[in-house]
Amino acid sequence: MNSELFPNLFTPLRLGGKEIKNRIMSTGHDTTLPTHGEINDAYLAYQESRARGGVGLIVLQVTGVHETARYTSHSLMATEDSCITGYQKMAEVCHRYGSTVFAQLFHPGREIMETETGLLPVAYSASATPQERFHVMPRELTLELIEEIVKGYADAALRLESAGIDGVEIVASHGYLPSQFLNPKVNQRSDQYGGSMENRFRFLRDVIDRVRGTVGVDFVVGLRISCDELDDNGLPAEEVAAALLALQDKIDYVSVTAGTSASLGGAIHIVPPMTVENAYLATDGKRLKQSLKIPVLVTGRINQPQEAEAMLLRGEADMCGMTRALICDPRMPEKAAQGRTDDIRACIGCNQACIGRFHKGYPISCIQYPESGRELRFGFGDIPRCANPKSITVIGGGPAGMKAASTMALAGHHVSLYEAEGHLGGQVRLAQLIPGRSEFGGLITNLSRELEVANVTVHKNCNVDLELIEEINPDVVIIATGAKPYVPDFERLGEMQVLSAWDILQSKVQTGSNVVIADWRCDWVGIGVAELLARNGCSVRLAVNGLYAGEALPAYTRDHSAAKLQQLGVKVIPYMRLYGCDDDTVYFQHTASKEPVFLEEVNSLILCQGHSSKDDLVEPVSNRLQPYLIGDCLAPRTAEEAVYDGLRVGWEVIDRYK
Repeated sequence: MNSELFPNLFTPLRLGGKEIKNRIMSTGHDTTLPTHGEINDAYLAYQESRARGGVGLIVLQVTGVHETARYTSHSLMATEDSCITGYQKMAEVCHRYGSTVFAQLFHPGREIMETETGLLPVAYSASATPQERFHVMPRELTLELIEEIVKGYADAALRLESAGIDGVEIVASHGYLPSQFLNPKVNQRSDQYGGSMENRFRFLRDVIDRVRGTVGVDFVVGLRISCDELDDNGLPAEEVAAALLALQDKIDYVSVTAGTSASLGGAIHIVPPMTVENAYLATDGKRLKQSLKIPVLVTGRINQPQEAEAMLLRGEADMCGMTRALICDPRMPEKAAQGRTDDIRACIGCNQACIGRFHKGYPISCIQYPESGRELRFGFGDIPRCANPKSITVIGGGPAGMKAASTMALAGHHVSLYEAEGHLGGQVRLAQLIPGRSEFGGLITNLSRELEVANVTVHKNCNVDLELIEEINPDVVIIATGAKPYVPDFERLGEMQVLSAWDILQSKVQTGSNVVIADWRCDWVGIGVAELLARNGCSVRLAVNGLYAGEALPAYTRDHSAAKLQQLGVKVIPYMRLYGCDDDTVYFQHTASKEPVFLEEVNSLILCQGHSSKDDLVEPVSNRLQPYLIGDCLAPRTAEEAVYDGLRVGWEVIDRYK
């Protein structure tokens, strides 16, 4: 282990009866991989990837302890003995690589997202207090049902222990059931579980005591809790601190996060987007460490081993949750231990393919590392070497072309990448110019390093035509020439300034003071340009061709951006279809009512109308050999699809020329 660079990060840590080999933790997070409430091959392979990469502690995604705990249609459950076999396999997989594995014991209370049948659920909570985010009105738990659920925690822990899992983490974070009992704004009971602080602590204390009394002395029992739910109706920090002081003698550690699932603003902190500062809970971690005698595990945008090392050194954590960093690069611990920090694929906090896919009901992945969640298809990042190397030309140095080139070169093919501009990255270079999205540029940094490691020959400032292709005479051609701004056909009757989003981001021209943005895609482009212009002093109206601004964005990214637009005074107008403009008025049609909408006193109209493919080379190249089309050249989409296209086609070529 690299004690010089990371003397604290690779020091073992004892939690209860277990010694963890290092201070890097993958926290519990939903993957949408399990089926029928049990661990399957896809989830085993997903966690095996992290164990192989050297992580110290793996905390599995939440495990329901009672039938009323099914908060999604793809939850893991530990209510029957049939679950034991899957957990046994998981324990064997993680232990094979020296990783410790815990499971989360979970009951959401009123925090239920959806059901397997699609019918609205019957949810239960400490009291019949409505939930704002999912608009759930729960039933108050009876004493009999409370006893069933408390017993369910203990029974689940016993099953997990018998399966060889090393410990359990009782989830009291993010406004879930234990927090609902703790929170006086949710818990309105008048019996022994409500009223005084002592009574509101009773449910969580009963759960911990019952679990402790059921499992062996070396079986680890920890607690996951939000240090502050960061919402006006949430559990405040002082109540959390009091609970931990009262309960610390009963638990082996506390895992600290922030926020609550109960509100849109509080839920941002479940998976904070890149607009949130890195390692932003470090101060809270230090405060709790100074007041508690048990280990404090801290998460919250800890993306790099250097950040984790600094937190450990400053006494802000005993272990660091680095979940998205491990989704993006499962081998991050191994690389850090070997001093190969330049090779670490750093998470950029975009939320698009991790929590974004979960919210859409799809299995987890990563825009930079599409292998995550697809281990059964792409393995663990080990690309097989080809026996018959081919000459491959990749045209276009955006994310799709870069990923395809590095993938095929790692297999041993002779790959040359041609980029017309002087810089690689394509539209990522524009995306990083949006306020709060500079970290997105890390995608270029990471893919550039992959090209370097794979020994891809890169040609910049090189326009490729058919004559050059015939001169190169490659065996395979990949066309990844990207896209350009789409300009729709609309009536222009006056002299209004009409610009594209690209014009704004590249600072090509100065806009007027009153701006209308016609946002067709409802993604980061329109919402980002609106923020940029508002920060520059413009009066901005964002006319979206959808239900709301940022409709296509991951929920937590969208909600954080929506908060900024509101603070900046941007007016959002939904259901808008661009129709035309004159000297000072932009004309829209309301897409639901078909009624006209006039936005007057406008100086500049900014078009965020999506993109059209740049595919001029496709036809001439196709007359010579059949090219592969990837990224926006194939169809304008997002960086996630571009990188995945590169990986997919790279593997197709590898399989073709084994």
